[in-house]
Amino acid sequence: MTKALTKTIGLLFLLLGVNPSVKSAESKAPNIVVIFADDLGYSDVGFTGSKEIFTPNLDSLANNGVIFTNGYVTHPYCGPSRAGLLTGRHQARFGMENNAAHSPQDPYMGLPVEQQTFAKRLQNAGYKTAVIGKWHLGSHPNFHPNNRGFDYFYGFLPGGHDYFPDSVTVSDNAYHVPLQRNGKSAEFNEYLTTTLSKDAADFIDNTHQPFMLYLAYNAPHAPLHAPKVLIDKYQHIEDKNRRIYAAMIDSMDSGIGIVVEALKRNKQLDNTLIFFLSDNGGVYPEYWNAWENWADNRPFRRGKVSLLEGGIHVPFIAHWPAKIKSGTQFDGLVSSLDIAATSVALANADVKQLDGVNLMPYLLGEKTGSPHQALFWRLEEADNIWAVRTPDAKFLNQGLPGVGLSLFNMQSDPFEKNNLVGKRPELQKRLAGLWNAWNLDNQTTPLLQALPYKQQQQEFYQRLYQQGKQQAENKVPYQIAVTEDSK
Repeated sequence: MTKALTKTIGLLFLLLGVNPSVKSAESKAPNIVVIFADDLGYSDVGFTGSKEIFTPNLDSLANNGVIFTNGYVTHPYCGPSRAGLLTGRHQARFGMENNAAHSPQDPYMGLPVEQQTFAKRLQNAGYKTAVIGKWHLGSHPNFHPNNRGFDYFYGFLPGGHDYFPDSVTVSDNAYHVPLQRNGKSAEFNEYLTTTLSKDAADFIDNTHQPFMLYLAYNAPHAPLHAPKVLIDKYQHIEDKNRRIYAAMIDSMDSGIGIVVEALKRNKQLDNTLIFFLSDNGGVYPEYWNAWENWADNRPFRRGKVSLLEGGIHVPFIAHWPAKIKSGTQFDGLVSSLDIAATSVALANADVKQLDGVNLMPYLLGEKTGSPHQALFWRLEEADNIWAVRTPDAKFLNQGLPGVGLSLFNMQSDPFEKNNLVGKRPELQKRLAGLWNAWNLDNQTTPLLQALPYKQQQQEFYQRLYQQGKQQAENKVPYQIAVTEDSK
């Protein structure tokens, strides 16, 4: 192409008001970054109103993107919430309603192998995929991230980890196991949150194709560990536990800044869709963990493990400069399931059997209203723990103090203060009908994910041991035979 022709084309673009570099970015498949906090209280970041804890990087993403004011996860604690997020299917569809134990020898304790992660769908569409941080979906090779759609894994398989490297050892304590990098032991030499953030930045620096990065921080999940310099920054917080917790969130926010800088450095920020949310609400001092009092889920009631808003209504934002208008607030019902549906649709990948909704038509103004007319929850079906939420109401049952069977008008009472059970029988009937219809397509919790499985597993080992012990006791000890030839 001659220089004259190049100038002519460039002038034509300018006359038409078109920036060719922007058009090029928009035509490329976007990168997907999902940042998952762990046990983050609803009001413990700036964009939801915190004045105590400083989160400038998250606040910048929120202010320059969209805040989902009615953003939910599919479960009020760890593993099942992650199963829903990563498959894009409600975990009740395949009965994963308990945390998978750290059991490296158990080929059934984890995310069922027939369930496909949306990372695998993106991988099949040409994306390079990575998970950095907490896995918590099984420790047997069947469930290893590298076998579930992720090209790269750096982090830990159990449900948590200590934050400083000096506690790492080969032991039965899952929080002390060495980190892994693609199935091999890996070291870390500084505060874990910082290490994970830098590794995420390295992945971005060294990836030259569309990518999906799942950055699953264990912060601010217990144990409460943070660098002293950050703890000292929060002397204005009186409670010691909350002071450390605040420092953990501060470090996570700084780590998110490291990731954003890597995207800028590689000229990828404009064409990267970033989601940030928590796996569930912050810890609430229930009777079994009365000391865990450091998170702030206000204005919602209760927290982690509860189906009240404090357990499932989480800080939730999206940021994509090329597409999402800055300063947006979206009030429709949004689910963590929608992350998979949106990402897969943008990549033109396989969208079959996903429970979420592609959010982009709503964020671009092509569709109006709520992406979901109802959201559903189920915890261990045998215990009759469930919830359904529509744009106007919520009906739930959970045997926690002050909860029980509850009905709320979510338009006039979004903080669930006025229980209407028995006062609106037709509404209860309608919501129960919605939940019952949804539950017909679900699977009863398999034994392998439930407490009885663990009990029967232990009983099996006990029987096996007793059988071997009895055989050993009944067997006459052998004698050394001395013959003429051995003299």
